[in-house]
Amino acid sequence: MPAVRCVDVSKTYRQGELEVRGLDHVSLEIEEGGFVCLSAPSGGGKTTLLNAIGGLHRIDSGEIWIGDRRIDGLGKAEMATMRLHTIGFVFQAYNLIPVLSARENVEFVMEVQGVAAEERRGRSTQILEEVGLEGLEERRPAKMSGGQQQRVAVARAIASRPALVLADEPTANLDSHTAEKLMGLFVELNTRHRTTFVIATHDQRVMKHARRIVRMLDGRVVEDGDREAA
Repeated sequence: MPAVRCVDVSKTYRQGELEVRGLDHVSLEIEEGGFVCLSAPSGGGKTTLLNAIGGLHRIDSGEIWIGDRRIDGLGKAEMATMRLHTIGFVFQAYNLIPVLSARENVEFVMEVQGVAAEERRGRSTQILEEVGLEGLEERRPAKMSGGQQQRVAVARAIASRPALVLADEPTANLDSHTAEKLMGLFVELNTRHRTTFVIATHDQRVMKHARRIVRMLDGRVVEDGDREAA
């Protein structure tokens, strides 16, 4: 069974007086344990598709399935539960909670999931060290650089061990060394735990790790193949 299945998905939105087609009859299957990059120029539809898969955008038509569950018709509470237990997000805007420390941001989802305090502490310590933030665990977002905040957002997304991670430009604001270390962590999680990764990016540092690249233009899939073929 695919981890993600999109069937003839379309989405329009307004930009001023214009109606823009963000997704134009997109059909796509992503295998369980896949490591897929969505590549497109700005406005090409990659972020819109990522948000639709995560249930953050309502689609106009079509179907979206996560595993064996169709999600495009779920209510807010049902979708929130699905995201809590199944999906990890890495947002381009970080979306960290400003009054919480890096550690508390990472532990937040696990706490809502009901993970015991000792296990939360252990996981957060390990994952913050893995993303290069050892020693900054108690620092709040306002006292961190953009790159450091991005790494907290990544740590939060993967600490709860979701089956599916959706990442929007996860290497934005990261230097080459940190970006490579982050991608190594993603690859390890993908290999060891069969975590499915869907990453919207135009960064070649990310794309070189993908096993499959889906290229989009004007809301449509124009090319879909393994990295070597792409």
